[in-house]
Amino acid sequence: MNKAVFFDRDGTLNFDPGYLGEPEKVKLFDNVPEVLYNLKHRLGFKIIVISNQSGVARGLITENDVLAVNNRINQILNQQGVEIDAFYFCPFHPKFNDAEQCKCRKPSPQLVFKAAKDYQIDLTLSYFAGDKSSDILCGKNAGTKTILMDYNKSETEINFLKKVGISPNFVAVNFLDVYNYISGDVQEDNF
Repeated sequence: MNKAVFFDRDGTLNFDPGYLGEPEKVKLFDNVPEVLYNLKHRLGFKIIVISNQSGVARGLITENDVLAVNNRINQILNQQGVEIDAFYFCPFHPKFNDAEQCKCRKPSPQLVFKAAKDYQIDLTLSYFAGDKSSDILCGKNAGTKTILMDYNKSETEINFLKKVGISPNFVAVNFLDVYNYISGDVQEDNF
């Protein structure tokens, strides 16, 4: 069995200009390539992106736009000797699609379960990192440990999670925090 770190995409790995559909606008947050490299090559994690892309349902971007942005992210990462193993995304939104189609939307763990099956991933050894409460809920629903990315040090997502009685395992204010938390947690688990 493998282990993975699941990441949200926009607002977690890269700046989120809103419904990102243009590859030339991709800008990764500081330290993303180095951290992903170390998670893969030092700690042995698969790197998988799970994202909601409701811009497709809204008619603002196409599925091809999403794929082009994903490819651009991997082109940038390849320059640092790393790449994301797989991208999964849900193009649906309840305002535009039926409930059956929207089953893939986070906080549903459906896409995490699909990735776990595709890559033989033990979710109990895995993590989910994202900037929204839906990411944390998705990770919890899937049985992973969770990391809330709080670049802006905003209390909004934490307060929402508190209201529903959920806490992330860790709150990161930058991308290096993700590596430091996971590497420390993995070492603790090895004792």
